[in-house]
Amino acid sequence: MSLDTKNLARVTGASAAVVTALQAGTAVLALRAGRRDYADGVWGPGLAAVAVTSAVVGRGNPVRRWALAGVTTAWAVRLERLMADRLASTDEEDERYTEFLEGDSTPVVLAKVFGTQALAQLAVSAPLQVAAASELPRGARKWLFPAGLAVMVAGGIVEAVADRQKAAFMARKKQAKQDGPDDDVPEELEILDSGLWGWSRHPNYFGDSVVWDGAFIAAAASPPAAWTFPAPIAMSYFLIFATGAKRTEKRMQERPGYRDYQRRVAFFLPRPPRKG
Repeated sequence: MSLDTKNLARVTGASAAVVTALQAGTAVLALRAGRRDYADGVWGPGLAAVAVTSAVVGRGNPVRRWALAGVTTAWAVRLERLMADRLASTDEEDERYTEFLEGDSTPVVLAKVFGTQALAQLAVSAPLQVAAASELPRGARKWLFPAGLAVMVAGGIVEAVADRQKAAFMARKKQAKQDGPDDDVPEELEILDSGLWGWSRHPNYFGDSVVWDGAFIAAAASPPAAWTFPAPIAMSYFLIFATGAKRTEKRMQERPGYRDYQRRVAFFLPRPPRKG
């Protein structure tokens, strides 16, 4: 068997300790500042910390565990820059958190936000943990590792390009408001429907999900890691239903032109836009 179960227990224990410390530290800062949305800022770093911890503690194939740690960290650094800029751009808590946590006590907030996120990070990163404690097989299955790594990189590129296109669009929209009479916005700046956003209404979330599909594929080169398939499914669920796409759609429903955009452009999986 390619999986060292004792080593996996150490990897998981160390990962849990690191995630708990990061979430606890963030919770203290968030509650002091009255900004429970600071939780968004620790999502990427927490997953990168698990990847690096797994690489350090793991005794599986060293090339794979460090390659996965490197790609995951690169993904997390870019995401953290985005989150840090967003959190620093306002003194107001994200309304999603305000609505979700209205009337909740501190212990409930800790459980619903930081405790839940810690568990989610450990669940999503399960393929990384198992891969770190596993050897690569000698047969053709070993090629799942480079294939999965390539998928991770491709997903990261899609996510980064989508975020950059959105940032450029928002900058043009902000400038148009400043230049135009009475803060009028040209019709073409109401909805971003060009570039990747013309093929998917949420290409950034789609790219993110592909990153974690790739992590699973790379880990599944070792047969025991194939049993971590709920991990990428969980990530896709979070991105679509829990914190991402569906919530965004709800907020955008009444924006002029958005219903037409929904009719023309795919929700999540990219496809050519419908005409008319």
